[in-house]
Amino acid sequence: MKLLRLLYRFYILLRPQYGWNIPMILYRMTGFTFEFLRYARMPRNQQFDISVFDWYPCLTDKTESTPLDPVYFYQDTWAARKIFESKPDHHYDVGSSAKTIGIISQFVPTTMVDIRPVELKLDNLYFTKGSITALPFEDNSIGSISSLCVVEHIGLGRYGDPLDQFGSEKAIAELVRVTKPGGSIYFTVPIESENRTYFNGYRSFTLDYILKLFASCELIESRFIYGRTLFEVHAPKSNSGIGLFLLRKKG
Repeated sequence: MKLLRLLYRFYILLRPQYGWNIPMILYRMTGFTFEFLRYARMPRNQQFDISVFDWYPCLTDKTESTPLDPVYFYQDTWAARKIFESKPDHHYDVGSSAKTIGIISQFVPTTMVDIRPVELKLDNLYFTKGSITALPFEDNSIGSISSLCVVEHIGLGRYGDPLDQFGSEKAIAELVRVTKPGGSIYFTVPIESENRTYFNGYRSFTLDYILKLFASCELIESRFIYGRTLFEVHAPKSNSGIGLFLLRKKG
């Protein structure tokens, strides 16, 4: 039984790391085994048993630098900092990373809206089930709202939402509708030199088009991620970027 449990653990751990690349798994496991043997020959810490049946091989973490997705690293830290500086009485988010919103909720009470329920509980974090194209809030009722790398997916069916070629536009209209005059909108989307649909992954937008959709708002701040760098200036000819926008609804 121990051997079967060990083999099952290997399957669960190694398949996401290497798929069905058996030669690579064997190569990495050989190095892992020799490292284990060196570890086992060290002066023993008597508080811990050492057994091959407790192996838990993590073979892809020896990297020269910390692996990070630059988009989520920059956009989430940017949004958290701006929300912290604003210090709203209550913040609302629609569809962004639950990890990020959970952290934000620890310094400002936050309500998260998503079509998929969040099953974990956390103080100061509240959940409301709803669609970004039909938010369950009254007009002009929210003073602080965010939606980070969400709108570009709406209407493409990727997350079980209805197909709609105007899904992104409807989502932006809803964010604006529920925001009160003077309220803040923290918003990010892919930015390119042309409007494009990469079905069913995401859409990308021109800067002019995004600002047109937010015509009833004032642009307070913008930042742009190109590659692994955060810039203050838009590069119109770039074909791959993420725009970060802080907007304020006009009174």
